[in-house]
Amino acid sequence: MCGALLLGTTGCNMNNTGKGTLIGAGGGAAAGAGLGAIFGGGKGAAIGAAIGTAVGAGAGALIGRKMDKQKEQLAQIEGAQVETVTDANNLQAIKVTFNAGIFFATGKSDLSQSSKDALTDFATSLIENPLTDVTINGHTDNTGSRAVNERLSKERAQAVANYLIGKGVPAKRLTTNGLAYDCPVASNETAEGRAQNRRVEIFIAANEQMVREAENGTLK
Repeated sequence: MCGALLLGTTGCNMNNTGKGTLIGAGGGAAAGAGLGAIFGGGKGAAIGAAIGTAVGAGAGALIGRKMDKQKEQLAQIEGAQVETVTDANNLQAIKVTFNAGIFFATGKSDLSQSSKDALTDFATSLIENPLTDVTINGHTDNTGSRAVNERLSKERAQAVANYLIGKGVPAKRLTTNGLAYDCPVASNETAEGRAQNRRVEIFIAANEQMVREAENGTLK
């Protein structure tokens, strides 16, 4: 089962402003635990800091506005597909997908020059927007054994993380997961489908400091 079945994708053109939310105390923590198990293959953290307390509509609107601005910036990166999703607190977050054709040669985890160019721009955006947590998920097609694909997906996610760290993104903001071929977005029966499944997905969500600043009305 994959996170896409639980995270709401609202479309690339959906505006986040005004989409605040109220979640019951404790509800966020429960949702976060479920999302953590799904996104991390049972090993990773939830998308976003599951604070487990009510988040006001006004705070949600401020976070949504902040995410809108960063999404517009990220959409300018060549080869990046940018979408709006929701995090563990049902707050607006960002999903960025990079196809393996841009990032990696088949069966490899070495970053191509084009991927380094894209990740340099991506790192700049992350540094300019420091109040977020970032989860990097590596995916493969179903060619080869599970062991090979688990290793390859982990290596690809870590290669992206290592490059971002080298560009100045703090390691503590980054979580990596290798999900092998468990979350396909297309059929593995065709070459075209397998190419779509060989990808890296990156989720950007508000951290606890952003949520606090939004609640205090000081988030810029």
